[in-house]
Amino acid sequence: MLPGDLAANTPLDCLLEDSDIELIFYYLSAGSPLSQPIPDHEVLMVAFSELEENDLLIGELDQKLKYWPRPVINSPFCITNTRRDNASRLLNNIPGLSIPSTHRVSRESLVSVASAECLISDVIARHDFPVIVRPLDSHAGRNLAKIESRTDVTEYLSRVKDEAFFLSKFIDYSSHDGQFRKFRVAIIDGTPFACHMAISSHWMIHYVNADMYQDAAKRAEERLFMETFADFIHRHEAALQQIHQRTGLDYLCIDCAETRSGDLLIFEIDHAMIVHAMDNEALFPHKRFHMAKVKTAFRDFLIRRAFPTSHSAEAKLEPNFSQ
Repeated sequence: MLPGDLAANTPLDCLLEDSDIELIFYYLSAGSPLSQPIPDHEVLMVAFSELEENDLLIGELDQKLKYWPRPVINSPFCITNTRRDNASRLLNNIPGLSIPSTHRVSRESLVSVASAECLISDVIARHDFPVIVRPLDSHAGRNLAKIESRTDVTEYLSRVKDEAFFLSKFIDYSSHDGQFRKFRVAIIDGTPFACHMAISSHWMIHYVNADMYQDAAKRAEERLFMETFADFIHRHEAALQQIHQRTGLDYLCIDCAETRSGDLLIFEIDHAMIVHAMDNEALFPHKRFHMAKVKTAFRDFLIRRAFPTSHSAEAKLEPNFSQ
């Protein structure tokens, strides 16, 4: 793990809540990531999130863990697949899956658009307004905005001072009733599990601002989604399998929606999304049951990795965690 807020690492304490798994947090140090001895363990999981500032660390750690004497979950090299521009290229051309192409652009390029020196299509080919913009390495909607005109670009740059941004095409994913629905799905060793569903009249959905706590009808719809999640899997099974295979990640989450045409629309893939069972049980009586499935599946996955039924060469190696 790396020091940081709740979004800095996979929420393992939530995933292993009330579990019989002993969880040891090992915090990496910059420049010399494994400078201190690692305690004995059965499985090692790379839990820190993808950030551009972590690229050198990822490269160094990938080399150190390549021949690790214990199973490694979420290899460092694969973590870079969750970066928004990488993910949009990686998951492109999957039948039944839609993901807007995402491009890294400089502040200077956006200033040129705002001042009418160039068109938005000059910055990212075959794109026009509206577009979605956010700073690099931003999560949880920080400075995320829909830009519909040059004026919007000017206004956005006046309040957001970052030097680099991700830009992508805005896709209207509203349902026929005008509401937007966003799903969070965990994929554990290739098997998808429902984590939550949020419903809002606004395109930018976060569970805490979607009135899920105030609106019983929305909570009832979320309960139905989780109870009938097998239907969701049936509709998108091939796309979900491709996400698992192409990312190479043993554990990851996706924030997604369904387009009116029936495609699975991907907003983000990440192994550090918040997954928990801490919601008020009186308001969300369905949540604990379905989140127990996630936690049980994750626990069982760790056991399978730690104690494989076949005695592979890796399983026979004597542990050596020295540098």
